[in-house]
Amino acid sequence: MTRYIQLFGLIIGIVAVNVLAFSPGFAGLGFGENAFQTALSVTLLFGSVLALFYGSYNVLFKQPVVLPVRQIETHEDYVEALSFYRRIKILEEDITLGLSQLNRMKKKKGTLMNVLHQRFDPGELSFKKFASVTEEVEKLLYLNIRSILNRLNVFDEADYASMMKAKSSTIPQRIFQEKTKVYNDYLTYVKDSLHTNEEILLKLDQLLLEISRLDSVEAGDIEQMPCMQEIDQLIKHTKLYRQ
Repeated sequence: MTRYIQLFGLIIGIVAVNVLAFSPGFAGLGFGENAFQTALSVTLLFGSVLALFYGSYNVLFKQPVVLPVRQIETHEDYVEALSFYRRIKILEEDITLGLSQLNRMKKKKGTLMNVLHQRFDPGELSFKKFASVTEEVEKLLYLNIRSILNRLNVFDEADYASMMKAKSSTIPQRIFQEKTKVYNDYLTYVKDSLHTNEEILLKLDQLLLEISRLDSVEAGDIEQMPCMQEIDQLIKHTKLYRQ
């Protein structure tokens, strides 16, 4: 759908340029009045046709290039890199969920930071502690997405599809079972990472709720808040699991 929107935008842009160029109220290009104007008109039309064909090819047929994981830095980079794998049919729902998690994380962090600014002074220790744990949770979610991208980068979609199509009829049973286990491990890892991300987002919601309920809080009491303890355990468990 996105590609067709891009193609539609390209066509509209080319048409708009030509309308302005040939409109008497603007550039006023045309044919027959003089050689120079005719040459410009022909060049513009020829260039428009080339732009339409080249742009259509890039939008509809040219395969996108996956962004190397080591070059991923920003939220937009993660979205772009993960979107590339939407073409893997068996993982389409998982990729959609991952993209949703990235967007929700960005929104929740923004909301939480706004609440912190409303309730605390940025110089307060309480503000710093809440902000720090928010940063840690965000890093954890992005770490999970990065790990997913590393797995997807080596996932052979064609081999998987061929194996599932052939089943065990043309492949020795032992090899078929081992290959099935390998690919199931890929898929399970992706789903487990996404489940962890859902837990991360839930903990952020709980943290936001607890902060909104606070009338006052001492910096020393923050670590004793149930949600903060749960987040701390989640961070430690996930980091240990990733090692």
